[in-house]
Amino acid sequence: MIRHARAADHASIRAVTLAAFAGAGEAGLVEQLRADGDVVFEMVAEDQGEVVGHILFSRLWADSVNLYLALAPMAVRPGQQRRGLGSALVRTGLEFCKECGAHGVVVLGHPDYYPRFGFSAGAAALVASPYAGSPAFMALALEEGAFDMPLTLAYPDAFNGL
Repeated sequence: MIRHARAADHASIRAVTLAAFAGAGEAGLVEQLRADGDVVFEMVAEDQGEVVGHILFSRLWADSVNLYLALAPMAVRPGQQRRGLGSALVRTGLEFCKECGAHGVVVLGHPDYYPRFGFSAGAAALVASPYAGSPAFMALALEEGAFDMPLTLAYPDAFNGL
């Protein structure tokens, strides 16, 4: 089951994120984004009432009037990986991004994983950001033309700690 995260889920989200990543950087990122008010929304995957996955979308500052979001991080408890939970979190999250009126989403993630959802480095080619030029920096247009012109995106300060 995929649902929006609640404050009562925060400890479980931290545990999942710590288990899924080497080090505490991503767990700290989640907490700092929350503290700074930069989270647009978070979702969790539950299995038998236990939080086993998490995805977060934060706001970006753009030299545009349109809304752009960053997907980061996405985590699934290691024992639950490769069962489709991560894909379900991404797909459900992207659908909600559309409902929120987001023009496009960027991710700094595995170049072999995120293209299955439509993300590409090519779509991010005209985006100026601290991560521009990395094959892991990918974009997905949710509305036509979202990444067809030069665009500068600034990440929340919490990303500086990674």
